[in-house]
Amino acid sequence: QVLLVESGGGLVQPGGSLRLTCRAPRTITSVFNGHTMGWYRQAAGKQRELVASITGGRITKYADSVNGRFTISRDNSQKKVYLQMNSLRPEDTAIYYCNANQNGVDSWGQGTQVTVSS
Repeated sequence: QVLLVESGGGLVQPGGSLRLTCRAPRTITSVFNGHTMGWYRQAAGKQRELVASITGGRITKYADSVNGRFTISRDNSQKKVYLQMNSLRPEDTAIYYCNANQNGVDSWGQGTQVTVSS
């Protein structure tokens, strides 16, 4: 299990931007590098869904709904993963969770609320 701490959520107007940060403060760098990191979100009354993921080798994957608007990146030396969210829409409103996966074992952060509203 990897301790994950998210930050960067908040209230933003439609069309605005936010950057989420997830850090793994108690994980050594080599272990962090071996994990695929991801951002998931869960809107009220809906199932949790994958937003974006990035492997240790920086291969990325995006949900169709965010492709071209969101960018996932990672800094292995800092043990951080980022989600840059641009052109935000009301339907992006959700709790965003950081995920670390290695060999099918998942670790989750506590979540950070993102609200897109005028």
